[in-house]
Amino acid sequence: MKTRAITGFFFVVALVCATIFNQYVFATFFSIVGILSAREFFTICKTEETKPLMGLGILTATVLAALSSAYFLGVLELKYLMLALPLFSLLFISSLYLKREKPFHDIAYTVLGIWYGTVPFLFFIGLGFLKGDFNPYIPMGFLIILWSNDTGAYLSGRALGRTKLFERISPNKTWEGFIGGVILAMGVAYSLEHFFGSLSKIEWISIAAIIGIFGTLGDLVESMLKRSLGIKDSGQILPGHGGFLDRFDGLLIAAPLVYVLLTLL
Repeated sequence: MKTRAITGFFFVVALVCATIFNQYVFATFFSIVGILSAREFFTICKTEETKPLMGLGILTATVLAALSSAYFLGVLELKYLMLALPLFSLLFISSLYLKREKPFHDIAYTVLGIWYGTVPFLFFIGLGFLKGDFNPYIPMGFLIILWSNDTGAYLSGRALGRTKLFERISPNKTWEGFIGGVILAMGVAYSLEHFFGSLSKIEWISIAAIIGIFGTLGDLVESMLKRSLGIKDSGQILPGHGGFLDRFDGLLIAAPLVYVLLTLL
């Protein structure tokens, strides 16, 4: 617990500093986290039957993250994101020369690793540039709501938890914890308009609803991934907390949906 607390403290400090320092640090930091998350996915999915194309997958994730960050920072136009497409084609072509028994398994896990591990962080980066100029308060608010949801779910689940939410995937999660997490997330979101501005109360509360529901589902999806692979943690890079996929499981599903919501609004 001590190790977990110390790691958690410095992890939160790093995230806050990376988010609010400036746009270049923000985009670079979360691009790197997205690339490392894809690498982590490739590593845990590697078996005798399935071997994701690690090198080419990381290269594709890196190019996609770099181009996306450059677009958000105003360095490149949107059309230049298409430069990443040839690398996805290369995933298929390179498999012709690897003489693997089930090459499409390798390709599928490679593409999935990029989509699941890297792309959500690019949407999260996009939250900082929704109105053109860099605004750190929207992604910072997202993280605060996400942490509030996790905290509320843990505390209410410990105190009141009786009814299992999804026992087959995560035996410890309860409906009481889920509801408590959503309530605390919405309560915190309601106050963010006063402290952060940037969005209306309705928009902040809508974000909280998405994070509360789909952040929890994202947690369950990552648990499903680990159960299917027979592992406890996705990695060991964060002592006491596991890997990047473990720590950002809620963001992976919720961030793209929040981005879509705010773009439409």
